[in-house]
Amino acid sequence: MSRAPATARSRDFRVLTDPVRPALLTAGTLQAVAAVLALVPFAAVYELAGHFLDGSGADGGAWTIVGVAAGAAVAQFLIGSAAVAVSHRADADLALALRRRIADRLRGVPLGWFTHGTTGTVQAALQDDLDEMHYAVAHARLDLTAAMVAPAAALIWLATVSWQLTLVTLVPTAVFMTMQRAVMARAGGGAPEVAAAMRSVHSAVVEFVQGIAVVKLFGRTRQAHRRFAEAADDYHRTFSGVNAPVLRLISLGTAAVAPVTVLTVVLLGGTGLVAADVVRPVDVLPFVLLGLGLTAPIQRLGQAAGSMRSAQAAAGRVRELLGTPELTVPDTSRVPADGRVEFDGVTFAHTPGVPVLHEVSAVLEPGTLTALVGPSGAGKSTLATLAARFHDVDGGAVRIGGADVREIAPTDLYRQVGFVFQDAPLLRTTVTDNIRLARPDAADEDVREAARAARVHDVLAALPRGYDSVVGDDARLSGGEAQRLAVARLLLADPGVLILDEATAYADPDSEAAVQRSLSRLAAGRTVLVVAHRLATVTAAHQILVLDGGRIVERGTHGELFAAGGLYRRLWDAQQPGRERDLDREETGSGGRTTTTAAAARTAEVPR
Repeated sequence: MSRAPATARSRDFRVLTDPVRPALLTAGTLQAVAAVLALVPFAAVYELAGHFLDGSGADGGAWTIVGVAAGAAVAQFLIGSAAVAVSHRADADLALALRRRIADRLRGVPLGWFTHGTTGTVQAALQDDLDEMHYAVAHARLDLTAAMVAPAAALIWLATVSWQLTLVTLVPTAVFMTMQRAVMARAGGGAPEVAAAMRSVHSAVVEFVQGIAVVKLFGRTRQAHRRFAEAADDYHRTFSGVNAPVLRLISLGTAAVAPVTVLTVVLLGGTGLVAADVVRPVDVLPFVLLGLGLTAPIQRLGQAAGSMRSAQAAAGRVRELLGTPELTVPDTSRVPADGRVEFDGVTFAHTPGVPVLHEVSAVLEPGTLTALVGPSGAGKSTLATLAARFHDVDGGAVRIGGADVREIAPTDLYRQVGFVFQDAPLLRTTVTDNIRLARPDAADEDVREAARAARVHDVLAALPRGYDSVVGDDARLSGGEAQRLAVARLLLADPGVLILDEATAYADPDSEAAVQRSLSRLAAGRTVLVVAHRLATVTAAHQILVLDGGRIVERGTHGELFAAGGLYRRLWDAQQPGRERDLDREETGSGGRTTTTAAAARTAEVPR
């Protein structure tokens, strides 16, 4: 891994942990003191052994040594516990501060940012990445401190006893460090091959699961299973080939610092030095006691370092999330004069240099219904969401009531613009609070009246706790019921502009009819913009805008566009193969049900 990215990750971690740095330094200092105190009882054993071997009994000197050892053990426990408490408090404070910063940032980012698969990113930052940082902040720093201070202090003291035996004791550690360097040199060398093999396994799994019905239908399960088995075998061979040499080095290093290995080396070296009259027999004792413990902190050093690297990578992702651009908020919010929506030469690109919309201009008058139609990828949904400022345009302007949406504060804008999409997101709270989102101070009777208008009151009243039932707990609503609850929420909010993205596209017939009736009530007297995927639902619209390649290529009523024989007529024919319908029948849709937008068009001019 290159030095620059590692340096950047380290900088990200330092920047995020700056607020708790004093507490972490305090915890590290306490841990260093505790690590030194932990050696005192071992030194006391050596001194006590020498005391007894000199012929002294359990006199005052012996009890003094025991008292010092006991006091050091108690002090080590208290100071070590204080270090852990300080570091965990720092971690809790940091996690709380970061979650608040992320929440504040997410409140300011464009709504369109949430439509590009960012849910996993947010969840990872709030949970997984902060969990990675938890170990680094609360534990890894203390482990690193103990892993460096304890061996260093022990070696200094052991060197005062016998520098020769100290060198002997370091032999297993030297072998372990050599193996670790070799592992680091080899690690990651075959990562691309392993990753490619894993992607093949994932592809085989997805293909097998998604295609299981077709595979079983045609009796080809053996072939599908063989593809998965071959991908799994290939991954096993690749992983083993890449990691086998690394695993051998790790095994050798681990064996070198195993307690039995260290004990054998110390005893052999100590026996030789005693035989050579270089050290006294009692001088071997501290090496037997501490030599076995020298390697454990060194092993933890590698584990803590790995955790720090993971935490630094997580910190980079959190900082990236915190750096998500926010919408600019005007110092003074303009107030729209009415519900007139104007797209004035709008150009927009999700990716710089690749425009999705090209100089789109259109006017939506209050009390009318406008439909956006066109082939897939034409930019229909993108244009509709720009009216709610899901994104800022790259060129031109979007105005509501004469005010540029960029000059309207988001809170004011979302009181003016409401939207209903195919999915109706509900919060895990009471039904009442879900409907009250736009008007927290709304009276209970206003909430129920909105539910009645949305034709969902009977459903909500029949829940175990009625309107106090919690969504996802004892309020489990179908898709159509959730849509009607969302409509009730908008009715209570009473926006002047309504954006619909084929809210009934996936509803069953009964639910669709109920949602259509509630939407018709909601659309009355408002400026309505509909993204239509089924052309039969927009035949009564006041104007239809046909988009293709990010441009408006046709505009007019259904009759005008049908007669023109252009793209709209071709799209209509593709959806109605071999069938001719007059306009009256088209307004009723299949089975005679009044379609959402047709009914909305008839009621759009009714005063609210």
